[in-house]
Amino acid sequence: MNITVFNGSPRINGNTDIILQEVLKALDEKIHTVNVFRLNNMNIKPCQDCGGCDDTGQCVIEDDMDIIYKAIREADRVVLASPIFFSALSAQTKIMIDRCQSLWCEKYLLKKQIPPGRFGRKGLILLVGGMKKDTGIKCGEESGRAFFRSIGIPTHETLGFTGVDKKGAILEHPTALRDVYDATRRLINDE
Repeated sequence: MNITVFNGSPRINGNTDIILQEVLKALDEKIHTVNVFRLNNMNIKPCQDCGGCDDTGQCVIEDDMDIIYKAIREADRVVLASPIFFSALSAQTKIMIDRCQSLWCEKYLLKKQIPPGRFGRKGLILLVGGMKKDTGIKCGEESGRAFFRSIGIPTHETLGFTGVDKKGAILEHPTALRDVYDATRRLINDE
């Protein structure tokens, strides 16, 4: 099974990194091919809304998204992890999602879907925010849901952790690490 993981956090060893370590612990890399993308370290330009992908489903901008497009097409499972900033996904996460407008055009305008493959396609959204209210989690999930549907992922699970702001504070959450591990196992075992 091919698994693509998007890390949308700019903070090294922060809360998003910590929960993604639990994702990786739950995956057997001898069985699965795992591609982890730290979006903050990639050269990804923002969508220019130029219409260049409307007729082809191919983005005209050439940058690191070319690697991401390939990984998305080959993925059986996709994990999208982001901190919540101002009730939204991080800029790093959102810039990648916005650049998937070409895949949206491919699916909805050109009526070409990414094939579901042998295992089908499923997703997991992991969100961590400092606010105690779940407003940011809800907003982040809606963006993640739109992204998943555009790339041919019909079902997903979302885990959101609120009140987690300080670097490493997720370690103080009573169930977060176990919840992430268990959700990852469900993601890959529900074939």
